Amino acid sequence: MNPPTQHGGRRGALLAAAATVVLVLLAGVVIILGLRHQGPPQPVAAAAPAAPAPATPAPGPTRSGPGAGAAAPTTPTTPTAKAPVASVDLGPIMRGSAPVRLDVPSIGMHSSTFVDLGRAADGSIEVPTDFAAVGFYTPGPTPGQFGPAVIAGHVDSHQGPAVFYRLGALRAGARISVGRKDGSTATFVVDRVASYPKARFPTTEVYGNTTSRAELRLVTCGGSFDDRSGHYVDNVIAFAHLVSAA
Repeated sequence: MNPPTQHGGRRGALLAAAATVVLVLLAGVVIILGLRHQGPPQPVAAAAPAAPAPATPAPGPTRSGPGAGAAAPTTPTTPTAKAPVASVDLGPIMRGSAPVRLDVPSIGMHSSTFVDLGRAADGSIEVPTDFAAVGFYTPGPTPGQFGPAVIAGHVDSHQGPAVFYRLGALRAGARISVGRKDGSTATFVVDRVASYPKARFPTTEVYGNTTSRAELRLVTCGGSFDDRSGHYVDNVIAFAHLVSAA
Protein backbone atom coordinates (compact mmCIF):
# COMPACT_ATOMS: atom_id res chain seq x y z
CA MET A 1 0.00 0.00 0.00
CA ASN A 2 1.37 3.25 -1.03
CA PRO A 3 1.86 5.88 1.70
CA PRO A 4 -0.53 8.84 1.66
CA THR A 5 0.50 11.78 -0.50
CA GLN A 6 2.01 14.63 1.47
CA HIS A 7 0.83 18.19 0.53
CA GLY A 8 2.92 20.06 3.04
CA GLY A 9 5.75 20.66 0.57
CA ARG A 10 3.46 22.28 -2.01
CA ARG A 11 1.71 24.37 0.64
CA GLY A 12 5.07 25.52 1.97
CA ALA A 13 6.19 26.45 -1.53
CA LEU A 14 3.01 28.44 -2.12
CA LEU A 15 3.44 30.26 1.19
CA ALA A 16 7.08 31.01 0.36
CA ALA A 17 6.07 32.33 -3.08
CA ALA A 18 3.37 34.50 -1.54
CA ALA A 19 5.84 35.85 1.00
CA THR A 20 8.28 36.63 -1.83
CA VAL A 21 5.57 38.57 -3.71
CA VAL A 22 4.75 40.53 -0.56
CA LEU A 23 8.43 41.33 -0.04
CA VAL A 24 8.76 42.49 -3.65
CA LEU A 25 5.71 44.72 -3.30
CA LEU A 26 7.01 46.11 -0.02
CA ALA A 27 10.39 46.76 -1.61
CA GLY A 28 8.63 48.65 -4.40
CA VAL A 29 6.71 50.76 -1.86
CA VAL A 30 9.92 51.47 0.07
CA ILE A 31 11.69 52.54 -3.14
CA ILE A 32 8.83 54.85 -4.13
CA LEU A 33 8.58 56.34 -0.66
CA GLY A 34 12.33 56.78 -0.65
CA LEU A 35 12.17 58.66 -3.96
CA ARG A 36 9.40 60.87 -2.62
CA HIS A 37 11.33 61.47 0.61
CA GLN A 38 14.55 62.29 -1.21
CA GLY A 39 12.73 64.14 -3.97
CA PRO A 40 13.73 64.72 -7.58
CA PRO A 41 16.77 66.88 -8.44
CA GLN A 42 16.19 70.57 -7.83
CA PRO A 43 17.57 73.71 -9.46
CA VAL A 44 20.69 75.17 -7.85
CA ALA A 45 18.74 78.12 -6.42
CA ALA A 46 15.16 79.27 -6.13
CA ALA A 47 14.00 81.85 -8.61
CA ALA A 48 14.82 85.46 -7.81
CA PRO A 49 12.24 88.16 -8.50
CA ALA A 50 12.30 88.86 -12.20
CA ALA A 51 13.72 92.22 -13.21
CA PRO A 52 11.57 94.30 -15.55
CA ALA A 53 12.34 93.31 -19.12
CA PRO A 54 13.66 96.11 -21.35
CA ALA A 55 11.23 97.24 -24.01
CA THR A 56 11.86 95.53 -27.32
CA PRO A 57 10.48 96.46 -30.72
CA ALA A 58 7.87 94.29 -32.35
CA PRO A 59 9.37 91.81 -34.84
CA GLY A 60 9.45 92.98 -38.44
CA PRO A 61 9.92 91.00 -41.61
CA THR A 62 13.66 91.74 -41.59
CA ARG A 63 14.05 90.92 -37.86
CA SER A 64 15.26 94.44 -37.16
CA GLY A 65 13.54 96.95 -34.92
CA PRO A 66 12.20 100.15 -36.51
CA GLY A 67 14.33 103.22 -35.96
CA ALA A 68 13.05 105.97 -33.69
CA GLY A 69 13.05 109.42 -35.25
CA ALA A 70 14.76 112.30 -33.48
CA ALA A 71 12.51 114.55 -31.42
CA ALA A 72 11.33 117.71 -33.16
CA PRO A 73 13.19 120.80 -31.89
CA THR A 74 11.16 123.39 -29.98
CA THR A 75 12.89 126.32 -31.76
CA PRO A 76 14.29 126.62 -35.29
CA THR A 77 17.83 125.25 -35.26
CA THR A 78 20.19 123.53 -37.60
CA PRO A 79 18.77 120.05 -38.33
CA THR A 80 20.28 117.37 -36.11
CA ALA A 81 21.43 114.14 -37.68
CA LYS A 82 19.42 111.08 -36.67
CA ALA A 83 21.10 108.45 -34.60
CA PRO A 84 21.95 105.27 -36.51
CA VAL A 85 19.31 102.58 -36.37
CA ALA A 86 20.35 99.76 -34.05
CA SER A 87 19.81 96.30 -35.51
CA VAL A 88 18.07 93.86 -33.20
CA ASP A 89 19.10 90.24 -33.70
CA LEU A 90 16.06 88.11 -32.93
CA GLY A 91 17.85 84.89 -33.79
CA PRO A 92 16.39 82.16 -36.00
CA ILE A 93 12.63 81.94 -36.40
CA MET A 94 10.88 78.85 -37.81
CA ARG A 95 7.51 78.21 -39.36
CA GLY A 96 4.92 76.46 -37.22
CA SER A 97 5.20 72.68 -36.91
CA ALA A 98 4.15 70.44 -34.02
CA PRO A 99 6.84 68.74 -31.89
CA VAL A 100 7.30 64.99 -32.20
CA ARG A 101 10.57 64.36 -30.35
CA LEU A 102 12.32 65.90 -27.34
CA ASP A 103 15.97 65.25 -26.44
CA VAL A 104 17.84 66.70 -23.46
CA PRO A 105 21.15 64.79 -23.50
CA SER A 106 22.71 66.36 -20.39
CA ILE A 107 20.04 64.80 -18.15
CA GLY A 108 19.47 61.66 -20.23
CA MET A 109 15.92 62.65 -21.18
CA HIS A 110 14.50 61.46 -24.50
CA SER A 111 10.87 61.14 -25.57
CA SER A 112 9.00 60.69 -28.81
CA THR A 113 5.62 60.43 -27.10
CA PHE A 114 3.81 63.75 -27.35
CA VAL A 115 0.24 64.63 -26.38
CA ASP A 116 -1.63 67.87 -27.01
CA LEU A 117 -2.47 70.02 -24.00
CA GLY A 118 -5.03 72.80 -23.71
CA ARG A 119 -6.68 74.57 -20.81
CA ALA A 120 -8.47 72.76 -18.00
CA ALA A 121 -11.88 73.90 -16.71
CA ASP A 122 -10.23 76.05 -14.02
CA GLY A 123 -8.08 77.83 -16.60
CA SER A 124 -4.85 75.99 -15.75
CA ILE A 125 -2.90 73.98 -18.29
CA GLU A 126 -3.95 70.37 -18.77
CA VAL A 127 -1.51 67.63 -17.76
CA PRO A 128 -0.64 64.42 -19.62
CA THR A 129 -2.44 61.28 -18.45
CA ASP A 130 0.58 59.22 -19.56
CA PHE A 131 3.48 59.68 -17.12
CA ALA A 132 5.98 58.74 -19.84
CA ALA A 133 4.63 61.33 -22.29
CA VAL A 134 5.41 65.01 -22.66
CA GLY A 135 2.62 67.45 -23.43
CA PHE A 136 2.72 70.35 -25.88
CA TYR A 137 0.58 73.39 -25.04
CA THR A 138 -1.21 73.84 -28.37
CA PRO A 139 -2.68 77.36 -27.81
CA GLY A 140 0.88 78.72 -27.80
CA PRO A 141 3.61 78.81 -30.48
CA THR A 142 5.20 75.59 -31.68
CA PRO A 143 8.88 75.12 -30.75
CA GLY A 144 10.91 77.35 -33.07
CA GLN A 145 8.17 79.86 -33.76
CA PHE A 146 8.37 83.39 -32.41
CA GLY A 147 7.38 83.49 -28.72
CA PRO A 148 7.44 80.97 -25.86
CA ALA A 149 6.58 77.35 -26.71
CA VAL A 150 5.56 75.36 -23.63
CA ILE A 151 6.15 71.64 -23.01
CA ALA A 152 5.03 70.06 -19.72
CA GLY A 153 5.49 66.64 -18.15
CA HIS A 154 5.18 64.75 -14.87
CA VAL A 155 8.06 64.48 -12.43
CA ASP A 156 7.05 61.09 -11.01
CA SER A 157 4.17 58.67 -10.43
CA HIS A 158 3.19 56.04 -7.89
CA GLN A 159 5.43 53.63 -9.79
CA GLY A 160 8.56 55.82 -9.72
CA PRO A 161 10.26 58.56 -11.77
CA ALA A 162 8.34 60.01 -14.74
CA VAL A 163 9.55 61.69 -17.92
CA PHE A 164 10.72 65.00 -16.34
CA TYR A 165 12.14 63.54 -13.13
CA ARG A 166 15.60 65.00 -13.76
CA LEU A 167 14.50 68.38 -15.13
CA GLY A 168 15.74 70.13 -11.97
CA ALA A 169 19.26 68.86 -12.71
CA LEU A 170 19.34 70.79 -15.99
CA ARG A 171 21.81 73.67 -16.02
CA ALA A 172 22.27 76.87 -18.01
CA GLY A 173 24.14 76.28 -21.26
CA ALA A 174 22.71 72.80 -21.84
CA ARG A 175 21.17 72.04 -25.23
CA ILE A 176 17.63 70.88 -25.95
CA SER A 177 16.62 69.46 -29.34
CA VAL A 178 13.02 69.33 -30.50
CA GLY A 179 12.23 67.25 -33.57
CA ARG A 180 9.26 68.65 -35.47
CA LYS A 181 6.57 67.08 -37.63
CA ASP A 182 7.88 68.75 -40.79
CA GLY A 183 11.21 66.92 -40.38
CA SER A 184 13.13 69.91 -39.05
CA THR A 185 14.94 70.16 -35.71
CA ALA A 186 14.87 73.17 -33.38
CA THR A 187 17.88 73.39 -31.07
CA PHE A 188 17.65 75.50 -27.91
CA VAL A 189 20.17 76.57 -25.27
CA VAL A 190 19.04 76.74 -21.64
CA ASP A 191 19.20 80.25 -20.14
CA ARG A 192 18.17 79.31 -16.61
CA VAL A 193 16.30 76.74 -14.54
CA ALA A 194 14.32 77.90 -11.54
CA SER A 195 11.84 76.69 -8.92
CA TYR A 196 8.67 78.63 -8.10
CA PRO A 197 6.00 78.03 -5.44
CA LYS A 198 2.83 76.95 -7.22
CA ALA A 199 0.96 79.79 -5.53
CA ARG A 200 3.31 82.23 -7.32
CA PHE A 201 3.58 80.57 -10.72
CA PRO A 202 5.18 83.04 -13.20
CA THR A 203 2.34 82.91 -15.73
CA THR A 204 3.53 85.88 -17.78
CA GLU A 205 7.12 84.62 -18.00
CA VAL A 206 5.98 81.17 -19.10
CA TYR A 207 3.04 81.87 -21.40
CA GLY A 208 3.13 85.61 -22.09
CA ASN A 209 4.41 86.85 -25.43
CA THR A 210 6.97 89.14 -23.79
CA THR A 211 10.00 87.69 -25.54
CA SER A 212 11.82 89.05 -28.59
CA ARG A 213 12.79 85.67 -30.06
CA ALA A 214 11.81 82.01 -30.30
CA GLU A 215 11.96 80.44 -26.86
CA LEU A 216 11.05 77.24 -25.02
CA ARG A 217 9.70 76.45 -21.55
CA LEU A 218 9.89 72.98 -19.97
CA VAL A 219 7.61 72.70 -16.94
CA THR A 220 7.19 70.07 -14.23
CA CYS A 221 6.63 69.77 -10.47
CA GLY A 222 9.31 70.03 -7.81
CA GLY A 223 10.22 71.14 -4.33
CA SER A 224 9.04 69.15 -1.32
CA PHE A 225 6.23 66.63 -1.48
CA ASP A 226 3.08 67.41 0.51
CA ASP A 227 1.74 64.13 1.86
CA ARG A 228 -1.61 65.72 2.76
CA SER A 229 -2.38 66.99 -0.73
CA GLY A 230 -0.45 64.32 -2.60
CA HIS A 231 1.35 66.95 -4.71
CA TYR A 232 4.68 68.72 -4.88
CA VAL A 233 4.57 72.31 -3.65
CA ASP A 234 6.67 73.93 -6.40
CA ASN A 235 7.06 74.03 -10.16
CA VAL A 236 10.45 73.61 -11.84
CA ILE A 237 10.77 75.57 -15.10
CA ALA A 238 13.57 75.57 -17.67
CA PHE A 239 13.83 78.67 -19.88
CA ALA A 240 15.67 78.32 -23.20
CA HIS A 241 16.05 80.15 -26.52
CA LEU A 242 16.41 78.94 -30.10
CA VAL A 243 19.96 78.89 -31.50
CA SER A 244 19.68 76.61 -34.52
CA ALA A 245 17.01 75.63 -37.05
CA ALA A 246 17.85 72.70 -39.29
